[in-house]
Amino acid sequence: MAMTYIPLSGLSLRDIEYVVAVDDLRNFSRAAERCGVSQAGLSEQVRKLEMLLDVALFERSRRHVTPTPDGIRLIAMGREVLASARALIEAARARTGPLEGLLRIGVIATLGPYYVPSLLPMLRRSYPELRIQLTESLTTPMLSKLRQNELDLVFAALPVAGECFETAPLFDEPFLAAIPRTHPLATREPLAMQDLADHAGGGDLLLLEDGHCLRDQALAVCGTTPSRDQQRLATSLEMLWHMIGAGEGYSLIPQLALRNRSEWDELVATRPVPSARRSIGLVWRSSDPRGPAFREFAKFLRGNIPDGCHQPGM
Repeated sequence: MAMTYIPLSGLSLRDIEYVVAVDDLRNFSRAAERCGVSQAGLSEQVRKLEMLLDVALFERSRRHVTPTPDGIRLIAMGREVLASARALIEAARARTGPLEGLLRIGVIATLGPYYVPSLLPMLRRSYPELRIQLTESLTTPMLSKLRQNELDLVFAALPVAGECFETAPLFDEPFLAAIPRTHPLATREPLAMQDLADHAGGGDLLLLEDGHCLRDQALAVCGTTPSRDQQRLATSLEMLWHMIGAGEGYSLIPQLALRNRSEWDELVATRPVPSARRSIGLVWRSSDPRGPAFREFAKFLRGNIPDGCHQPGM
Protein backbone atom coordinates (compact mmCIF):
# COMPACT_ATOMS: atom_id res chain seq x y z
CA MET A 1 0.00 0.00 0.00
CA ALA A 2 1.44 3.36 -1.03
CA MET A 3 2.14 5.89 1.70
CA THR A 4 0.16 9.12 1.64
CA TYR A 5 2.31 12.14 0.81
CA ILE A 6 2.28 14.69 3.63
CA PRO A 7 3.63 18.16 2.72
CA LEU A 8 6.05 19.71 5.21
CA SER A 9 5.65 23.32 4.08
CA GLY A 10 3.77 24.30 7.25
CA LEU A 11 6.23 22.63 9.63
CA SER A 12 8.97 24.91 10.98
CA LEU A 13 12.04 23.97 12.98
CA ARG A 14 11.62 27.26 14.78
CA ASP A 15 8.11 26.27 15.90
CA ILE A 16 9.44 22.95 17.19
CA GLU A 17 12.13 24.88 19.06
CA TYR A 18 9.39 27.01 20.71
CA VAL A 19 7.49 23.90 21.82
CA VAL A 20 10.63 22.32 23.30
CA ALA A 21 11.42 25.54 25.17
CA VAL A 22 7.91 25.59 26.66
CA ASP A 23 8.30 21.97 27.70
CA ASP A 24 11.69 22.67 29.29
CA LEU A 25 10.56 25.73 31.25
CA ARG A 26 6.83 24.98 31.67
CA ASN A 27 6.20 28.66 31.19
CA PHE A 28 5.35 30.57 28.00
CA SER A 29 6.88 33.83 29.20
CA ARG A 30 10.29 32.34 30.08
CA ALA A 31 10.26 30.23 26.89
CA ALA A 32 9.67 33.36 24.81
CA GLU A 33 12.56 35.10 26.59
CA ARG A 34 14.89 32.19 25.89
CA CYS A 35 13.91 32.13 22.21
CA GLY A 36 14.21 35.89 21.84
CA VAL A 37 10.59 36.52 20.79
CA SER A 38 7.51 38.04 22.36
CA GLN A 39 5.25 35.84 24.46
CA ALA A 40 2.31 36.56 22.18
CA GLY A 41 4.33 35.58 19.11
CA LEU A 42 5.55 32.35 20.66
CA SER A 43 2.04 31.41 21.88
CA GLU A 44 0.60 32.04 18.43
CA GLN A 45 3.20 29.84 16.73
CA VAL A 46 2.62 27.02 19.22
CA ARG A 47 -1.12 27.18 18.51
CA LYS A 48 -0.48 27.07 14.76
CA LEU A 49 1.68 23.98 15.21
CA GLU A 50 -1.03 22.32 17.26
CA MET A 51 -3.55 23.11 14.51
CA LEU A 52 -1.21 21.68 11.88
CA LEU A 53 -0.71 18.49 13.89
CA ASP A 54 -4.35 18.44 14.99
CA VAL A 55 -3.15 17.68 18.52
CA ALA A 56 -3.11 19.66 21.77
CA LEU A 57 0.50 19.58 22.91
CA PHE A 58 -0.01 21.38 26.24
CA GLU A 59 -2.60 21.59 28.93
CA ARG A 60 -2.74 25.25 29.91
CA SER A 61 -4.00 27.02 33.02
CA ARG A 62 -3.12 30.25 34.76
CA ARG A 63 -0.84 28.44 37.18
CA HIS A 64 0.78 25.72 35.13
CA VAL A 65 1.66 24.42 31.68
CA THR A 66 2.07 20.67 31.25
CA PRO A 67 2.37 18.52 28.14
CA THR A 68 -0.54 16.29 27.24
CA PRO A 69 0.04 12.55 26.74
CA ASP A 70 0.19 13.16 22.97
CA GLY A 71 2.41 16.17 23.65
CA ILE A 72 4.91 14.08 25.62
CA ARG A 73 5.27 11.67 22.70
CA LEU A 74 5.42 14.31 19.96
CA ILE A 75 7.72 16.73 21.81
CA ALA A 76 10.21 13.88 22.31
CA MET A 77 10.15 13.35 18.54
CA GLY A 78 10.58 17.10 18.07
CA ARG A 79 13.73 17.00 20.18
CA GLU A 80 15.12 14.32 17.87
CA VAL A 81 14.28 16.47 14.84
CA LEU A 82 16.14 19.44 16.34
CA ALA A 83 19.13 17.24 17.22
CA SER A 84 19.27 15.94 13.65
CA ALA A 85 19.02 19.49 12.27
CA ARG A 86 21.92 20.62 14.46
CA ALA A 87 23.96 17.58 13.39
CA LEU A 88 23.28 18.53 9.77
CA ILE A 89 24.61 22.05 10.33
CA GLU A 90 27.68 20.78 12.20
CA ALA A 91 28.44 18.29 9.44
CA ALA A 92 28.19 21.03 6.82
CA ARG A 93 30.52 23.28 8.81
CA ALA A 94 32.98 20.45 9.30
CA ARG A 95 33.05 19.91 5.53
CA THR A 96 34.50 23.38 5.07
CA GLY A 97 36.88 22.86 7.97
CA PRO A 98 39.60 20.19 8.06
CA LEU A 99 39.85 18.26 4.82
CA GLU A 100 38.61 14.68 4.79
CA GLY A 101 37.45 12.08 2.28
CA LEU A 102 38.72 11.80 -1.27
CA LEU A 103 40.84 14.67 -2.60
CA ARG A 104 41.83 14.54 -6.28
CA ILE A 105 45.17 16.32 -6.68
CA GLY A 106 47.12 17.10 -9.84
CA VAL A 107 50.87 17.81 -9.72
CA ILE A 108 53.01 19.17 -12.54
CA ALA A 109 55.47 16.60 -13.84
CA THR A 110 58.58 18.65 -12.97
CA LEU A 111 57.51 18.77 -9.30
CA GLY A 112 55.62 15.56 -8.54
CA PRO A 113 58.42 12.95 -8.33
CA TYR A 114 60.53 15.19 -6.08
CA TYR A 115 57.92 16.78 -3.81
CA VAL A 116 55.23 14.10 -3.43
CA PRO A 117 57.43 11.45 -1.67
CA SER A 118 57.92 13.79 1.30
CA LEU A 119 54.43 15.31 1.04
CA LEU A 120 52.40 12.10 1.42
CA PRO A 121 53.76 10.96 4.82
CA MET A 122 53.22 14.47 6.15
CA LEU A 123 49.59 14.44 4.96
CA ARG A 124 48.97 11.01 6.48
CA ARG A 125 50.11 12.32 9.88
CA SER A 126 48.27 15.65 9.79
CA TYR A 127 45.16 14.71 7.76
CA PRO A 128 44.40 11.11 8.75
CA GLU A 129 40.85 11.25 7.31
CA LEU A 130 42.10 12.36 3.88
CA ARG A 131 42.37 9.98 0.92
CA ILE A 132 44.61 11.21 -1.89
CA GLN A 133 44.19 10.45 -5.60
CA LEU A 134 47.19 11.80 -7.53
CA THR A 135 47.53 12.75 -11.19
CA GLU A 136 50.81 13.85 -12.75
CA SER A 137 50.75 15.74 -16.03
CA LEU A 138 51.45 19.04 -17.76
CA THR A 139 49.95 22.29 -16.52
CA THR A 140 47.41 22.94 -19.29
CA PRO A 141 45.64 19.54 -19.28
CA MET A 142 45.52 19.51 -15.49
CA LEU A 143 43.96 22.97 -15.34
CA SER A 144 41.43 21.78 -17.90
CA LYS A 145 40.55 18.84 -15.64
CA LEU A 146 40.33 21.19 -12.67
CA ARG A 147 37.97 23.47 -14.59
CA GLN A 148 35.77 20.47 -15.48
CA ASN A 149 35.65 19.24 -11.86
CA GLU A 150 37.77 16.18 -12.61
CA LEU A 151 40.40 17.43 -10.12
CA ASP A 152 40.00 19.30 -6.83
CA LEU A 153 43.46 20.86 -6.46
CA VAL A 154 46.52 21.35 -8.64
CA PHE A 155 50.11 21.99 -7.57
CA ALA A 156 51.48 24.25 -10.31
CA ALA A 157 53.98 27.00 -11.03
CA LEU A 158 52.42 30.44 -10.56
CA PRO A 159 51.01 32.60 -11.98
CA VAL A 160 48.12 30.64 -13.45
CA ALA A 161 45.77 32.31 -15.91
CA GLY A 162 42.01 32.00 -15.60
CA GLU A 163 39.34 33.98 -13.79
CA CYS A 164 37.69 30.77 -12.57
CA PHE A 165 40.74 29.82 -10.46
CA GLU A 166 41.92 30.86 -7.02
CA THR A 167 45.56 30.39 -6.09
CA ALA A 168 47.69 30.37 -2.96
CA PRO A 169 51.52 30.50 -3.07
CA LEU A 170 53.27 27.72 -1.16
CA PHE A 171 57.02 28.18 -1.62
CA ASP A 172 59.67 29.56 -3.97
CA GLU A 173 61.91 26.92 -5.49
CA PRO A 174 65.36 28.04 -6.67
CA PHE A 175 66.74 27.04 -10.05
CA LEU A 176 70.27 25.78 -10.38
CA ALA A 177 72.22 25.60 -13.59
CA ALA A 178 73.17 21.99 -14.39
CA ILE A 179 76.23 21.95 -16.63
CA PRO A 180 78.51 19.24 -17.99
CA ARG A 181 81.84 19.50 -16.18
CA THR A 182 83.57 19.80 -19.55
CA HIS A 183 81.50 22.87 -20.53
CA PRO A 184 83.11 26.36 -20.24
CA LEU A 185 80.31 27.53 -17.93
CA ALA A 186 81.28 24.89 -15.35
CA THR A 187 84.33 26.94 -14.34
CA ARG A 188 82.34 30.11 -13.61
CA GLU A 189 81.17 30.81 -10.10
CA PRO A 190 79.09 32.73 -9.33
CA LEU A 191 77.12 32.21 -12.51
CA ALA A 192 75.15 35.15 -13.91
CA MET A 193 72.03 34.99 -16.06
CA GLN A 194 73.94 36.74 -18.82
CA ASP A 195 76.42 33.85 -18.88
CA LEU A 196 73.54 31.47 -19.62
CA ALA A 197 72.13 33.78 -22.29
CA ASP A 198 75.51 34.12 -24.03
CA HIS A 199 75.73 30.37 -24.59
CA ALA A 200 72.08 29.74 -25.39
CA GLY A 201 72.14 30.82 -29.00
CA GLY A 202 74.54 28.12 -30.12
CA GLY A 203 72.29 25.28 -29.11
CA ASP A 204 73.92 24.56 -25.75
CA LEU A 205 70.70 25.35 -23.86
CA LEU A 206 68.66 22.17 -23.44
CA LEU A 207 64.89 22.54 -23.05
CA LEU A 208 61.87 20.45 -22.28
CA GLU A 209 59.27 19.97 -25.01
CA ASP A 210 56.36 22.35 -25.53
CA GLY A 211 53.75 22.14 -22.79
CA HIS A 212 56.18 22.01 -19.87
CA CYS A 213 56.02 25.20 -17.84
CA LEU A 214 59.69 24.65 -16.93
CA ARG A 215 60.58 25.24 -20.59
CA ASP A 216 59.07 28.74 -20.53
CA GLN A 217 60.66 29.48 -17.15
CA ALA A 218 64.11 28.47 -18.40
CA LEU A 219 63.75 30.69 -21.47
CA ALA A 220 62.59 33.60 -19.29
CA VAL A 221 65.58 33.24 -16.93
CA CYS A 222 68.08 33.00 -19.78
CA GLY A 223 66.45 35.94 -21.55
CA THR A 224 66.71 34.37 -24.97
CA THR A 225 64.88 31.99 -27.28
CA PRO A 226 67.01 29.80 -29.56
CA SER A 227 65.72 29.39 -33.09
CA ARG A 228 63.68 26.27 -33.79
CA ASP A 229 66.49 24.54 -35.68
CA GLN A 230 68.85 25.13 -32.72
CA GLN A 231 66.50 23.99 -29.98
CA ARG A 232 67.42 20.70 -28.39
CA LEU A 233 64.51 19.15 -26.53
CA ALA A 234 63.92 16.49 -23.89
CA THR A 235 60.63 14.75 -23.16
CA SER A 236 61.04 14.80 -19.37
CA LEU A 237 63.18 16.24 -16.61
CA GLU A 238 64.87 12.87 -16.16
CA MET A 239 65.80 12.74 -19.85
CA LEU A 240 67.04 16.32 -19.64
CA TRP A 241 69.33 15.37 -16.77
CA HIS A 242 70.73 12.40 -18.65
CA MET A 243 71.43 14.59 -21.69
CA ILE A 244 73.36 17.02 -19.47
CA GLY A 245 75.31 14.15 -17.96
CA ALA A 246 76.20 12.96 -21.45
CA GLY A 247 77.69 16.39 -22.25
CA GLU A 248 74.95 17.48 -24.64
CA GLY A 249 74.46 20.93 -23.08
CA TYR A 250 73.22 22.75 -19.99
CA SER A 251 69.85 23.69 -18.55
CA LEU A 252 68.09 24.99 -15.46
CA ILE A 253 66.98 22.37 -12.95
CA PRO A 254 64.60 22.98 -10.01
CA GLN A 255 66.16 22.60 -6.58
CA LEU A 256 64.03 19.62 -5.53
CA ALA A 257 64.96 17.65 -8.66
CA LEU A 258 68.60 17.58 -7.53
CA ARG A 259 67.85 15.25 -4.63
CA ASN A 260 69.67 11.89 -4.78
CA ARG A 261 71.81 12.94 -7.75
CA SER A 262 75.18 12.16 -6.16
CA GLU A 263 75.93 9.47 -8.75
CA TRP A 264 76.22 12.22 -11.37
CA ASP A 265 78.60 14.49 -9.43
CA GLU A 266 81.56 13.53 -11.64
CA LEU A 267 79.66 14.36 -14.82
CA VAL A 268 77.47 17.34 -13.91
CA ALA A 269 78.28 20.57 -12.09
CA THR A 270 75.48 22.56 -10.47
CA ARG A 271 75.75 26.29 -9.95
CA PRO A 272 73.32 28.66 -8.22
CA VAL A 273 71.89 31.40 -10.39
CA PRO A 274 71.00 34.50 -8.33
CA SER A 275 67.26 35.32 -8.33
CA ALA A 276 66.41 32.38 -10.62
CA ARG A 277 63.43 30.65 -9.05
CA ARG A 278 59.83 29.62 -9.59
CA SER A 279 56.81 30.05 -7.37
CA ILE A 280 54.94 26.84 -6.57
CA GLY A 281 51.33 27.27 -5.55
CA LEU A 282 48.01 25.58 -5.00
CA VAL A 283 45.18 26.12 -7.51
CA TRP A 284 41.45 25.40 -7.13
CA ARG A 285 38.17 26.53 -8.64
CA SER A 286 37.03 29.81 -7.14
CA SER A 287 33.47 28.40 -7.09
CA ASP A 288 34.44 25.42 -4.88
CA PRO A 289 32.76 25.82 -1.45
CA ARG A 290 35.82 24.19 0.12
CA GLY A 291 37.81 27.35 -0.56
CA PRO A 292 38.30 28.19 3.16
CA ALA A 293 39.56 24.64 3.81
CA PHE A 294 41.92 24.88 0.81
CA ARG A 295 43.31 28.17 2.11
CA GLU A 296 43.96 26.54 5.48
CA PHE A 297 45.59 23.62 3.66
CA ALA A 298 47.86 26.04 1.79
CA LYS A 299 48.78 27.69 5.10
CA PHE A 300 49.71 24.28 6.51
CA LEU A 301 51.90 23.53 3.48
CA ARG A 302 53.64 26.93 3.76
CA GLY A 303 54.57 25.95 7.29
CA ASN A 304 56.24 22.78 5.99
CA ILE A 305 58.18 23.85 2.90
CA PRO A 306 60.81 21.47 1.48
CA ASP A 307 64.49 21.87 2.36
CA GLY A 308 66.30 24.22 0.02
CA CYS A 309 63.15 26.20 -0.84
CA HIS A 310 61.99 29.54 0.55
CA GLN A 311 58.84 31.19 1.84
CA PRO A 312 56.95 32.88 -1.03
CA GLY A 313 58.42 36.24 -2.01
CA MET A 314 61.47 35.95 0.27
